Amino acid sequence: MTDLAPPLAKPRLPLPPLVDLLTDVHGYLRLDHVDDRPWLDDPAKDWVVFLPGHGKGNAETADVAVILPELVRALHPRLTPAVAGEAAERAILALTGMMSLPALVFLRGDRLLGTIPRVRDWDDYLQRIGEILEGASEGGAA
Repeated sequence: MTDLAPPLAKPRLPLPPLVDLLTDVHGYLRLDHVDDRPWLDDPAKDWVVFLPGHGKGNAETADVAVILPELVRALHPRLTPAVAGEAAERAILALTGMMSLPALVFLRGDRLLGTIPRVRDWDDYLQRIGEILEGASEGGAA
């Protein structure tokens, strides 16, 4: 006899506590709603939005949560950071298309500048962010 029961849903895993520290300790803006898009308010600002991968339980999420404040400090005052809540993460993923999570998404005004999925080496982050921001400044697509 065949078991026709549907497969069990994959359990939703909580985010690492380090993600909450970004908003609670570092003071990064938390985007909780689908229509939270502060980058539209000042088209001259470069935003980096952390998509932690809600419910995915990816081990790299904690790593990116540790790396992001260092990137923001290294590139100060160039980047304005934010952390996407679950609804905002879904909305941004709809904008960017599917990607590996966790990810950093770079935005300016109404433009998606580029994305960096998963954990990278420090030099890779700096090079890629430079390319994303400079390419956007020159009118190129990232």
